[in-house]
Amino acid sequence: MEQNEVMLGVDTHLDTHVGAVISGIGKLLGTLSVTADTAGYLKLLTWANSLGHLHRAGVEGTGTYGAGLARVLRDHEIEVLEVNRPDRAMRRSRGKSDPTDAGNAARAVLSGKATTIPKEQSGAAEAMRAVSVARRSALKAKTQAINQRRALLINASQEIRERLLKTKTAECVAGCARLRSLGSTPMLQTLTATLRLLAKRWLALADELNMLDAMLDQLTRQHAGRLRERFGVGPQTAAVLVAVAGDNPERLKSEAALAALCGTSPLQASSGKTVRHRLNRGGDRSANNALWTIAMVRMRSDPRTRAYVERRTKEGMSNKEIHRCLKRYIVRELYPLILADLADSTHTA
Repeated sequence: MEQNEVMLGVDTHLDTHVGAVISGIGKLLGTLSVTADTAGYLKLLTWANSLGHLHRAGVEGTGTYGAGLARVLRDHEIEVLEVNRPDRAMRRSRGKSDPTDAGNAARAVLSGKATTIPKEQSGAAEAMRAVSVARRSALKAKTQAINQRRALLINASQEIRERLLKTKTAECVAGCARLRSLGSTPMLQTLTATLRLLAKRWLALADELNMLDAMLDQLTRQHAGRLRERFGVGPQTAAVLVAVAGDNPERLKSEAALAALCGTSPLQASSGKTVRHRLNRGGDRSANNALWTIAMVRMRSDPRTRAYVERRTKEGMSNKEIHRCLKRYIVRELYPLILADLADSTHTA
């Protein structure tokens, strides 16, 4: 550490950010609250530099409220590190305030506890993440629309059920979308309008999903070609895995880092004479689900994976343990491909 180097810690919020600067020996030099905009970010940076030589900063929420600040700091060649909020035990013993949290963020950088490099949000990975977010919400809303329509039909009279409740979803939606009148009573008029609106909503969301799927297919073929070539990896799963890796793949030091990020790194669950591992329920759950999907496809259709499952079953492993192993092996297989695809994407950007 060079002489007179200082550390900046920032507790981020929607409208304001609170920064704290400490010296190289951990002494608090001051705190400052700024607005969460470009002018506020520059004010915070200028203030921190006035107290010493600033090279590193710990920022909470670099993927949410702190994203804008993190970009400004990186543009000024400040190393930005992601800082997790203090655990509950520490909060109970030391209290909670924004300046306190900012000071703790700075001390996490000084002590070396904060080592996570935040994701950059400016390339193909961020584009895939944005489309995946929109697709996930559209799919959820589409499912809700069809469930609500079915619930209304199930509670309707027998005549209406027989007329509109079909086994195939497309036929049922088409019938409700063409619906004109179920009767003249207020209840039947309201039911007619509601069923028609829910059907039109489902059709609109179906068109939206087709558009989003086309966007994901194009993005992954262009920026994740190696990943798409692997068995069981489709546009949605490829997009999720690339998005969780981020546009700066150098932050992933090893395949173990990616496995931990996806919640597939085995955790020790040994005690006494029992030596075993258990599932990791941390990490990014959407990435974990993408690996689960790939594993399921391979268990059904890939001869090599089917042979592995059969061998492991004979050895006495449970389905959960086999699935955990498969997801970890898939990460090992896909890790170098993700790095290569992201590197190509960065060079062509």
